[in-house]
Amino acid sequence: MFNKIWNKLITTVTGGAVLIAFFSILAKLVGLLRDRMLASTFGAGRTLDIYYASFRLPDFIFNTLVLGALAAAFIPVFIRLWDIDKSKAYELVNIVITKLVIVLTLLAIIAIIFAPFIVSVLAPGFDFDSQQQTITLTRIMLFSIILFGISNVFSGTLNAWRDFVPYAIAPIFYNLGIIVGVLFLYPNFGLKGLASGVVLGSLLHLLIQYPAVRKHGWKYRFTLKNTAETNRMFWLMLPRTIGLAANQINQVIITSIASTLTIGSIAVFNLASNLQSFPISIFGLSFAIAAFPVMSRACTSENTKDFRGSFSITFRRILFFIIPISVLVLVLRAQLVRIVLGAGFFDWEDTYFTAQILGVFSISLFAQGTIPLLARAFYAFENTTIPVLIGMISVVINIVLSFTLADTMGIIGLGIAFTVANIVNMLLLLIVLRERVGDLDDKTIIISVFKIGINSILAGLTAYGLLNLLAPIVNMQSFFGVFIQAAAAGIGGMAIYFILSAFTNMSEMKVITDFTRSYIKPLFIRNNGSN
Repeated sequence: MFNKIWNKLITTVTGGAVLIAFFSILAKLVGLLRDRMLASTFGAGRTLDIYYASFRLPDFIFNTLVLGALAAAFIPVFIRLWDIDKSKAYELVNIVITKLVIVLTLLAIIAIIFAPFIVSVLAPGFDFDSQQQTITLTRIMLFSIILFGISNVFSGTLNAWRDFVPYAIAPIFYNLGIIVGVLFLYPNFGLKGLASGVVLGSLLHLLIQYPAVRKHGWKYRFTLKNTAETNRMFWLMLPRTIGLAANQINQVIITSIASTLTIGSIAVFNLASNLQSFPISIFGLSFAIAAFPVMSRACTSENTKDFRGSFSITFRRILFFIIPISVLVLVLRAQLVRIVLGAGFFDWEDTYFTAQILGVFSISLFAQGTIPLLARAFYAFENTTIPVLIGMISVVINIVLSFTLADTMGIIGLGIAFTVANIVNMLLLLIVLRERVGDLDDKTIIISVFKIGINSILAGLTAYGLLNLLAPIVNMQSFFGVFIQAAAAGIGGMAIYFILSAFTNMSEMKVITDFTRSYIKPLFIRNNGSN
């Protein structure tokens, strides 16, 4: 019975999404615990500003060269090669790891040397001591990009093999490494301990995936060989790398502007961003990752019908979960921030500003949740240029609005700029994909979005009513009082949403019914031979 359930989980798009979503929830919960520890220990002040600013340079290098570019180029090329010649596919993995480690090591060395100049540009609002601390932490964190480079090649191969579990649990161990840094390394080594926790987390991220890759028969061999496939990857990566570089410049500019605002602005922006990324990772990213191999194979076999079907179903399922959650996040934003972060030195003022930015972010959750799928739809056609060009347009919009709004609205202005840019990005991707592929099952998508929108609004009104009903009953000055209020309002809102979805015959409810029938119900039914 359990083998049958497991087989469904690892061989279907929904099953893969369920696995990724399940472990994403665990990873995000550990991530929220990490953020709570950071917030309660330091508050939204200069220390967390320094900590988050120190990520910018390592993230710039890693996200530009590895995280998006490699995934967009590596998986389609690897899948095509794996179907033809498995030995050459293994060789491709070794070539990519070898060259990537060399490039990342060289870039890390250069970045370590020029860190003082880069940090002065990155955080012009910091005083001298804060900049010096940021330089030290940045130099330590740069070691993590080499480990993450290898780890993400492993992630790409495991995704191509549809072996989602090691990939999905790796972020849990990354966050655990950071938590070790907060609990044990910081008390002994100060801020250097926090940065060392990031390096430890990246090492754990790699080690947890290594046995799974070896199990599939891969063995590392040093090679700098150049092949047609590596050339193909390079040309696929190039536009995506340029686009990601623009996006990272965007993040640098946001950090730079925030460093000139009220102390704690960088921390507040990052903490709110981490909170709103929870549903995006669970629903948007998990469904997109699970659907990507299916869309890639449909494009490889030139089966437009299968591509359209996979895209439409996945797109609607993402919105089915993301839109009501975004409405509830908007309604419950203050309670969510207080529950997750409100402890220790994280005071009410920190809660207020974080909640306000979280509310602004929630407006664009539908866009952020579907962008991963839309981008991968183009990657499935081995087209990385269009998402890059559209991404660059959204980056320009974000930068212009950030400079414009920050002067008058402060950190809230940066949140508005981020939200507008993401909505534009999503809409342009959808429009261009529609022009390229033709009908994307438009009628079904439009009807679903209309029903989802109406049902979500009614769910949000229900949650808002429950909040006000419970406010005078529970102790709003205690953690448990706020938790009970938020939990009751959230559960009530989602219950109404699912009831309305069933009443309006939404096909996306099939995700829940199929999951219950395939994975939950069998656990409570005896095997046929055990009467």
